Amino acid sequence: MRVRISRSLLDAILARAGASPDREICGLLFGAPGLIAQAAPAANVHPDPARHFEVDPAALIAVHKAARAGGPHLIGHYHSHPSGSPTASAEDAEAAEEGQLCLIVAREAYRLYRGESGGLAPVQLEIVPDDDLHVPLRKQEHRVAPTRPFAKD
Repeated sequence: MRVRISRSLLDAILARAGASPDREICGLLFGAPGLIAQAAPAANVHPDPARHFEVDPAALIAVHKAARAGGPHLIGHYHSHPSGSPTASAEDAEAAEEGQLCLIVAREAYRLYRGESGGLAPVQLEIVPDDDLHVPLRKQEHRVAPTRPFAKD
């Protein structure tokens, strides 16, 4: 399996992680099969955010409601490993949801995984120029607008 993401979107996620070197950041990924088209930051509500993450449940509920109303399709999440590598931890594998993507960033490195019944499996991430990102997200075709820089949590 191969998944595409625009250079500007990946850079925005890496910049957000770099701006928070002492705590894990997290957010949600939206798109279609084979494409991460958008990302939205979410609050990390874990009691120990320096070493763990938990996406704010209120953000997840809002995203699922929006999707039922025709909003963007949730395909996974991202989070950072501020003092390590983008290698999935045992905790990451245990929390994996089958079929969902998990993008892990650490410093300037990144790795993409897909949840499977036994944990997480690596997925090839293809970085493409923003102009090359053109795929159907819903029934109609849409060109993905460049992502704006993230606001701070």
